[in-house]
Amino acid sequence: MKKNIFRRKRFLLPVFTLLTLIITFHFTGYNHIYRALWYNFAGIDDYKIFHNRSINPSNDNQAWKYSDNFNQKELSSDFSTMLNTYKTTAFLVIKDKEIVLEKYPHEGYTDTSKTNSFSVAKSYVSSLIGFAIQDGYIKSVDQPVSDFIESFKTEDKKDITIKQVLLMSSGLNWEETYSGPFSMTTTAYYGKDLRALIDQQKRIEPSGKEFKYLSGNTQVLAFVIKEATGKNLATYLEEKLWKPLQCEQEAYWSLDKQDGIEKAYCCISSNARDFARFGQLYLDSGRWNNEQLLNKEYVLASVGKNEVCDDYGYQWWIIPNHKGQRIFYARGILGQYIICIPDKNIVIVRLGHERGEKAENSLHQKITFAMIDEVNRLFP
Repeated sequence: MKKNIFRRKRFLLPVFTLLTLIITFHFTGYNHIYRALWYNFAGIDDYKIFHNRSINPSNDNQAWKYSDNFNQKELSSDFSTMLNTYKTTAFLVIKDKEIVLEKYPHEGYTDTSKTNSFSVAKSYVSSLIGFAIQDGYIKSVDQPVSDFIESFKTEDKKDITIKQVLLMSSGLNWEETYSGPFSMTTTAYYGKDLRALIDQQKRIEPSGKEFKYLSGNTQVLAFVIKEATGKNLATYLEEKLWKPLQCEQEAYWSLDKQDGIEKAYCCISSNARDFARFGQLYLDSGRWNNEQLLNKEYVLASVGKNEVCDDYGYQWWIIPNHKGQRIFYARGILGQYIICIPDKNIVIVRLGHERGEKAENSLHQKITFAMIDEVNRLFP
């Protein structure tokens, strides 16, 4: 009998502990922990587990033209191995506004498959700031964030400008960590209240002085756009980019909850061909089909030199000099890329599950340079 009682106590103890944790998470606002632990790590098909807002395609969508030399160039064996090693789901090269190379090497993904762009979305958000300025909703990048977000009217945050947020130099205390279930980034990804996360931000460093990559900065920009325009981000993106760029497929922008706010820092799901249109727009300094969609000066400022960081602009990564070329690109954490090579009029889109490690003494990944070098070799 005593032995059975002992076993029962051993069983009840972990159950009691689990119930205590569940109650604690619930009353402390950490309900996202269940989802974070269940799914463990973010994946490229995560739009399927979140609420989304649709981004509708154009009624007069226009397919990319194929080059006369389409898929005639052979990838090197080393580069092909790298694409396979990092589980590449799409590799697309646009040159002179035509598809010259297109591969879908992994897991049956195709030219219409939707995958999460992750932080590529940051570059789209930057463009929406440009459009909001162009449309008169925002005066300039030098306007204070506090003109739009009530929680930024405090003494420590009232002078933070939109430009400082664009350049990742806000000085806010966002924690850019991905592994811990209690981190701000994990809470933002799996949680249901992005507004609360942004409202609790504090400035802990001087603004405009130092580059510090924080996803929270992009979410701040999202609330600026929302308050300035009165429109949801997905709706504004559809209006200003998706339809004017004649995108072919519907896209999704994941939300923090049903009918909630877009996860601006991470979560536009689309395909390689439609992502490439955004790269071509910036490659052409804001023009599409001979129409100036986005102000040229804003585009050039987005990918040009600035006072904070040589490698980062208005939510775009920059390689100031790679073998004589100035290159800019958008990138996501699992190896999502829109790379623009102005000297060659080339856009590279790569989607996949992994991206590998950083290059030595660099803010850029080895795969970034490998893609640029391979495409330069194929199209000298």
